Amino acid sequence: MSTTLAPAPPLRIGPIALDAPVVLAPMAGITNTAFRRLCREYGAGLYVSEMITTRALVERNATTLRLIRHHESETPRSIQLYGVDPTTVESAVRILVEEDHADHIDLNFGCPVPKVTRKGGGAALPWKLGLFREIVTRAARAAGDIPLTVKMRKGIDPDHLTYLDAGRIAEDAGIAAVALHARTASEFYSGTADWDAIARLKETVTSVPVLGNGDIWSAEDAARMMAETGCDGVVVGRGCLGRPWLFGDLARALGGPQAAHGEPVDADLAFVARAFRRHAELLVEFFEDEGRGCRDIRKHVAWYFKGYPVGGDTRARLATVSTLDEIDELIDTLDLTAPYPGAAAEGQRGRAGTPKRPALPDGWLDSRDLGADASSALADAELDHSGG
Repeated sequence: MSTTLAPAPPLRIGPIALDAPVVLAPMAGITNTAFRRLCREYGAGLYVSEMITTRALVERNATTLRLIRHHESETPRSIQLYGVDPTTVESAVRILVEEDHADHIDLNFGCPVPKVTRKGGGAALPWKLGLFREIVTRAARAAGDIPLTVKMRKGIDPDHLTYLDAGRIAEDAGIAAVALHARTASEFYSGTADWDAIARLKETVTSVPVLGNGDIWSAEDAARMMAETGCDGVVVGRGCLGRPWLFGDLARALGGPQAAHGEPVDADLAFVARAFRRHAELLVEFFEDEGRGCRDIRKHVAWYFKGYPVGGDTRARLATVSTLDEIDELIDTLDLTAPYPGAAAEGQRGRAGTPKRPALPDGWLDSRDLGADASSALADAELDHSGG
């Protein structure tokens, strides 16, 4: 299942040199310290935190302060911020820099969640060019020597694309790289990502790396995206759900042998069960609570065991575990000699959703300038939702 290809050119994001041109996409409730550590154990690249709301960070919310903490083994430390107010975003960046919480900061302009776009945030925000420019410019200035990057979508819908304008603005503002999820907000995660848009962005933004995101389910997909679009690296989200060893495959395919840890994996059921158990163990350590850690691993069961001969009753019991001992007992009931099932374990994972008309503030599309009505709509946009 692993492929060895010609190594990709080295990727630098500001002063950060990556052994493999691969970035873990922020995913709410997924890319906590436990999952990032697990992915790092298999491969190389940049592993980004869950999305952090700038208002919550500035207000010193206890949960948020916990989420920005990294394990001592995590380097470089990467944090993604989401915000809609230039002053608040700037203040949040300053906190991360001055208090030494991060080595890399990413700004999220790709969230398609209606509760966010309805208030003008996420993927809706780059439509307002002046607001986008002010946020990115002030954030980049506040970041100083810490590289600041931007992640965005193509736009709101096919008739309201923003990514080329946003890419040029971000480049001029001094960001270190730009990443594009090649879908619009209206597509959510449905259909097929438009890799041609990544190629167009790469032609437009020429002084900093352009990273591609969307429909990378394997190392072969990543290599093909880079070859077809000319992008400098890839951002991987749903493709690694239940498959943290994908980063080993990616490192071997794109970064060469020095970037991956260990040999190519034989993902038989024994291997997958060990990875699942390790993930649960790291979650328990992260939450400092066995019950909470085991509750959190439940949502990963279907992803890890997709395509494997694990019966419905066992899956149901794994999805209700409360202790690591329970996990061990259930793993002992599996036929751990079962081989990798091939295509049944591959392909899309996670919810794709369906295309829908984006929820936007009244009159949002009437102008690319930010009027008084739009300014008031942004006041409640900073909610703890992720995506991109």
